[in-house]
Amino acid sequence: MIVYDAIIVAGGRGSRLGGVRKPELRVRGRRLLDLALAAVSGARARVVVGDVEVPGGVLLTREDPPYGGPVAGVEAGFAALESHAPRTLLLAADLPDVEAAVAELLAAAFSPEADAADGVCLCDADGRLQWLLGVYRTDALAARLAARASEGFTAMYRLLEPLTLVGVAPSAASVADVDTPQDAARWGAKEDT
Repeated sequence: MIVYDAIIVAGGRGSRLGGVRKPELRVRGRRLLDLALAAVSGARARVVVGDVEVPGGVLLTREDPPYGGPVAGVEAGFAALESHAPRTLLLAADLPDVEAAVAELLAAAFSPEADAADGVCLCDADGRLQWLLGVYRTDALAARLAARASEGFTAMYRLLEPLTLVGVAPSAASVADVDTPQDAARWGAKEDT
């Protein structure tokens, strides 16, 4: 049985989009945040980090300070969970093809090939690990968050790069996010009117 918690990081400013709140953008009539929540509907617990509205049954928290970046968001989401599943899925809230991407990620993360690793991430077209499209052993993630408390780093690569990670190129899903007006246009992402 696949047991995992999901932390969805949704607290950015959307500055490259002119201040548009990316999780609130709609693709195919649904908010990006709702697509992300649907993608992790099988999680034992789901927590969203950001200033957004969430449905019942989903935990909501905020990073400290607000807009403190994704590492602060992961830390806040992890702290919001009363208990922890053996694995933790970290997910960005600005991925239009998130349901297909998470399906591929979960298949890879819970395969025998991933057993010896600290985590599995999907990779982009250039082979770079997508930190916020990954499943991590919760004990390994907790140890890195504890290191952050003493070392004070703020970058995702500093949090996760020391772990033994398996990178997986998605076979069909896109890992592209919505960061710019061009990205939004490519996906037909629109603000709620």
